[in-house]
Amino acid sequence: MEDLWIKFGQTVISGLLLGGMYSLIAMGMTLIMGVMKIINLAHGALVMVGMYVTYVCSKNFGIDPYIGMFIAMPVLFLLGCLIQKYMINRLVEQDSILPENQVLLTVGIMLVLTEGIRLFFKSDYRSVATSYSSDTVFLGAMSISVPLVIGFIITIIFTLLLHLFLTKTDLGMSIRATAQDRDAAVYMGINASKITMITFGLGAALAAAGGSLLLPLFYLFPDIGHLFTAKSFIITILGGLGSVWGAAIGGLILGLSESLGATYISMGYKDVVGLVIFLLVLLFLPGGLRSLVKR
Repeated sequence: MEDLWIKFGQTVISGLLLGGMYSLIAMGMTLIMGVMKIINLAHGALVMVGMYVTYVCSKNFGIDPYIGMFIAMPVLFLLGCLIQKYMINRLVEQDSILPENQVLLTVGIMLVLTEGIRLFFKSDYRSVATSYSSDTVFLGAMSISVPLVIGFIITIIFTLLLHLFLTKTDLGMSIRATAQDRDAAVYMGINASKITMITFGLGAALAAAGGSLLLPLFYLFPDIGHLFTAKSFIITILGGLGSVWGAAIGGLILGLSESLGATYISMGYKDVVGLVIFLLVLLFLPGGLRSLVKR
């Protein structure tokens, strides 16, 4: 019986730690969707590009993945700003363009990024090993992966910094105002186009951060972005569109659910658990967890 409780506790802790890193990726998506009001299906591809930047820093220059993350983030911030300004914004400014066309554009961006990476790196599975990749820390009789613990701690720091940025700085409050009512924000003198570009860049940078934290735990290949797009979308819907803290909680729930599913059902059905949660939320809680708070 004691072994069962140890197994359960280890599964729960590992799931929550992994879910924390999922939530960092989803925060980027929920920021973009909250401000731009479109579904960004290229988000997972941005995660993938960020992971490859960190991978190159590690393999070619010997930079630790958690340090390489601070190189990947500004690179993806710049890439996100360029994508928004010179591609997505061209459609947003056209009143005759339907929102569906904007979504299709993000699909095209996803395909270009994925195939571009495949052109340079092929479809080989790659991984980054560090001196502590296989290390564990013990909590009683439970062993927890060191990369999971490090990634979760960094996620907490980023989440708090993002919260302070959005609530305490003029730029952050401008982002929130644009997300709540773009027209009213423009009337108040906010440059909505600039805010949208910065928000997309910030979302891409968060995607790179989350991807870098997950790099020591996942195999890397060009199509891995599809997986993270699905996870981010599930968390965003679960947490409520535009809610950073909702994304944080949604990520924890998804990570926990996947961990429990992998342990007690089958490792092959781990991702199916997330899809089931997604369908249940759409059917019974379409407003996400944020709607429960409002009640």
